[in-house]
Amino acid sequence: MTPDDQEEAQPLLGPPGSSTPRGRRVFLAAFAAALGPLSFGFALGYSSPAIPSLQRAAPPAPRLNDSAASWFGAIVTLGAAAGGVLGGWLVDRAGRKLSLLLCTVPFVVGFAVITAAQDVWMLLGGRLLTGLACGIASLVAPVYISEIAYPAVRGMLGSCVQLMVVIGILLAYLAGWVLEWRWLAVLGCMPPSLMLLLMCWMPETPRFLLTQHRHQEAMAALQFLWGSEQGWAEPSIGEHQGFHLALLAQPGIYKPFIIGVSLMAFQQLSGVNAIMFYAETIFEEAKFKDSSLASVIVGVIQVLFTAVAALIMDRAGRRLLLVLSGVVMVFSTSAFGAYFKLTQDGPNNSSHLALLVPVSTEPTDTSVGLAWLAVGSMCLFIAGFAIGWGPIPWLLMSEIFPLHVKGVATGICVLTNWLMAFLVTKEFSSLMVVLRPYGAFWLTSAFCIFGVLFSLFCVPETKGKTLEQITAHFEGR
Repeated sequence: MTPDDQEEAQPLLGPPGSSTPRGRRVFLAAFAAALGPLSFGFALGYSSPAIPSLQRAAPPAPRLNDSAASWFGAIVTLGAAAGGVLGGWLVDRAGRKLSLLLCTVPFVVGFAVITAAQDVWMLLGGRLLTGLACGIASLVAPVYISEIAYPAVRGMLGSCVQLMVVIGILLAYLAGWVLEWRWLAVLGCMPPSLMLLLMCWMPETPRFLLTQHRHQEAMAALQFLWGSEQGWAEPSIGEHQGFHLALLAQPGIYKPFIIGVSLMAFQQLSGVNAIMFYAETIFEEAKFKDSSLASVIVGVIQVLFTAVAALIMDRAGRRLLLVLSGVVMVFSTSAFGAYFKLTQDGPNNSSHLALLVPVSTEPTDTSVGLAWLAVGSMCLFIAGFAIGWGPIPWLLMSEIFPLHVKGVATGICVLTNWLMAFLVTKEFSSLMVVLRPYGAFWLTSAFCIFGVLFSLFCVPETKGKTLEQITAHFEGR
């Protein structure tokens, strides 16, 4: 390696020698940014308790029929897809901090519109706005956190993005027990308002400041976050020329691009939305009287195992957890398919959509026993997903792209995720008609197998590396 190559391989930001930064304010900054994903999770979970409340609403309050309720739940994903594109544009032009501040506006306005809603169109408009904010937050928060964190804690802090999402979902479920839909929307305004307040006191990421040639501000941000001024070098202007299609011919661009998009696609093809869709039905088959309790149980499992993933991420590594998570999901989706096979393959059953709720010709005790097989499979799937394929695609998305293409590349990854979420959720019922329910879940098991193989052979390990070392790996330096 020539002296020039050695200089080029030096990390843009990194601890000198073997020293480890000891700053504690980086955790405060990460928490402030993670309030965006908390708001995002609350917006996703809001529809579950709000839809039954809106379907029972008496005039003059707006009331949802089945079709409107379906759109009320799904339109947030379309808004999020648009938010991913907008966030990719904002994060490179307005910066990471300002993008997070700006995303609080559609969050608060969206929930305020829902609170004041007089008809269904206002409800859908509010949901669309909160979806737009979800898309921006799901892109910008991981990027901000990955760029302020030093390598020893980047995995843990990055995993907290998904942890805050599932905490937000659980918060919406719990609050839905005691609050009707209007007051639940008022509560939804609080996390983004708190984020707006805290982020005003947090710095922009040093890496973004360096690309803007704001040296003193970058040094001050580093001092604030890490407690000391670490060694850093100014990126050359040539490296930060923005995105254009010709860059896709470079290994340092197309390799992480393929990995990021594929991880987002496999995450949705794992069947997570289908499992969540059937959660309440499965618990009812197992004789749970309160379907709301089922939602809370699912939320608690998500929170616990996502927290475990955050704690072990920087020790176990990303690739090992992806493989372990995928293997658990393969077994659980296979068992889930077996449950549908056993309960729906009798002579009196058909694959008509009206009979998608499991119907058994077995005695009642046997049927309940089979339902508990489904409950166990579902809980195992949620635990497996939460420990790997839930948080890691978002974490890796924020780690693997070079600075000069990060906005566009992460925007495309987020767009892929939300479009796949919409398509899988929308078309899964049709797939269950064509393949029968057990065939549909065995297909998701096959996708989980492909995800495991992809993790083993295509995904690099990034734990303990600086973002610049990860970029150098893709470039072959």
